[in-house]
Amino acid sequence: MAAKDIFHAAVRQALIKEQWVITADPLVIKINKVRLEIDLAVEKIFAAQKAGRKIAVEVKSFVSSSVISDFHLALGQFLNYRLALQMREPDRIIYLAVPLDTFNSFFQEIFVQEAIKIYQLKLIIYEPNKEEIVEWRE
Repeated sequence: MAAKDIFHAAVRQALIKEQWVITADPLVIKINKVRLEIDLAVEKIFAAQKAGRKIAVEVKSFVSSSVISDFHLALGQFLNYRLALQMREPDRIIYLAVPLDTFNSFFQEIFVQEAIKIYQLKLIIYEPNKEEIVEWRE
């Protein structure tokens, strides 16, 4: 099992505060001999519909000495996980969870903004100390 991100518990708690139900921690997807672990599988049931919304969340902290290396890793994981979900759980949408301070700084760079647009990244912006989700970006 891969090591959990340092803000894993904060994002998990933030999702629970927003009435999401954690259904897997981690969500394991196997495609032949390839085994992937996405940090969280989460669902929300809406009263008006029987089928709820199913998402997967990959949590990133961006605390290493090279934020661009962290971004490369996060983007690669996001794209691979999205492909795996399309193959195994096409009704589940993948989100990348990013801390608010990183979103307000590095994620405002033109290069990162273009990558978000081109690769259609869905983001959850979170405040780790308050264990709160600040914004959902589709």
